[in-house]
Amino acid sequence: MILPEFGLTLCRRRIKQQILHRDSWRCQSCGTMSNLEVDHKLFCSQSGQDSEENLITRCARCHRHVHSPRVDG
Repeated sequence: MILPEFGLTLCRRRIKQQILHRDSWRCQSCGTMSNLEVDHKLFCSQSGQDSEENLITRCARCHRHVHSPRVDG
């Protein structure tokens, strides 16, 4: 079943809620409790799975940083 919100399947929506609950509704990178997203530790493009072990709660800012890290120097 596809939900209109973000086109997530019901199963993926439940997994997302489980991960947020497991991570105490906090970004696991910086600790904030706002603008939370569920992200893959190992990217989908690198064969990362939608499993609890591979999913982590991050805020939008930390999520962006992981996918496009700044190179200093």
